[in-house]
Order: sequence, then structure tokens, then C-alpha cells
Amino acid sequence: MPRKIRELIKELEDAGFVNRGGKGSHRNFLHEKGVAITLSGKLGDDAKPYQEKLISQKIEEVK
Repeated sequence: MPRKIRELIKELEDAGFVNRGGKGSHRNFLHEKGVAITLSGKLGDDAKPYQEKLISQKIEEVK
């Protein structure tokens, strides 16, 4: 079962990313190391496989 968008956001925030806002259902996250990612979708929506993969890659990038 896919994870929810809110779970991906929590993972990003736990890794040190800061929500910089966005328009509509889009949220821009920025890490102090300069890594940025845009995540789209409502909090209760199921995350798409590419979103889960991208989040994992970005978190690994800042470790």
C-alpha cells in the first residue's frame, strides 16, 4: 500500500528539509546543503512510486 503525502513530508522534515511554501497542492522544500525538491499532492493522497523514490534519493543526497 502506498504511503501518504503527509508521511513523505514528515520524512523530509526529519531529514532537515524546510517547507518554503508553494502554490496550490505544491510544496517546495529546501535543505541547508542546497538540495531542493518540489512535492505535489494533498496531504491525504497516496504518494506515487516516483515520488517515494525521489524523496529517498534526496534524503540520501544530504546525508
